[in-house]
Amino acid sequence: MKKSIYIADDEANIRNLVQTFLEREGYDVTGFPDGESLLRYFSTNPSDLVILDVMMPGRDGFFICSDIRKMSDVPIIMLTARDSDSDYIAGLSLGSDDYFTKPFSPIKLVMKVKAIFRRAEADSKKSEHPDESLRFEDISIMTKTKSATCGEDDLQLTPNEFSLLTYLIINQDRAVSRAELLDRIWGYETEVETRVADDTVKRLRKKLAKSHVVIKTVWGYGFRLKSLSDEDDEQVIDSPSGVET
Repeated sequence: MKKSIYIADDEANIRNLVQTFLEREGYDVTGFPDGESLLRYFSTNPSDLVILDVMMPGRDGFFICSDIRKMSDVPIIMLTARDSDSDYIAGLSLGSDDYFTKPFSPIKLVMKVKAIFRRAEADSKKSEHPDESLRFEDISIMTKTKSATCGEDDLQLTPNEFSLLTYLIINQDRAVSRAELLDRIWGYETEVETRVADDTVKRLRKKLAKSHVVIKTVWGYGFRLKSLSDEDDEQVIDSPSGVET
């Protein structure tokens, strides 16, 4: 069956352009002039992926994204004419999978759509296996139910945050490059430009602020998961006097 994609954008030329490129790749695409009409249709006829413009008549794309997330984990890509970090992070924190700033290349958008579907297919295969428990310090993860806790507290992770934390725990004995994260978590090829890995790490760090775990940046390479006790040991070793400073 064809994958179905809904796109909401009040600019008809952009909406039609994206629809044309996606339909050439074999997707079933439906366009909407605003987010409210997409949301009403989605509530009774869910799609496999949603593309939302941020600035639209009525409620903006952020509100629509939030409402969709209350009923579905469908992949969501946000579009915006504003190139600001606050908009980018706001979209990701609401559960969108990635973010495009206008003007953008329709070909690169198609590449991201393909990558998201590849990741979704891989995730569906994983869900066929029994629920597995992963632990690192005070962090506990159940892989099938996609729940993550710090002690007794639910971390309330978005799908991307959950996948990233899970991957870092599985690979806790080494540093993981940005390229590897984009490939394994988001399914992106190396030529796809995105800040999604770095911004997801930023948001995940905030949610882990009260835990015994820290995500360290390996400059120029990527990230590594470490415990705070390891951090204290390193400070003692690094101190010339042998006393922590």
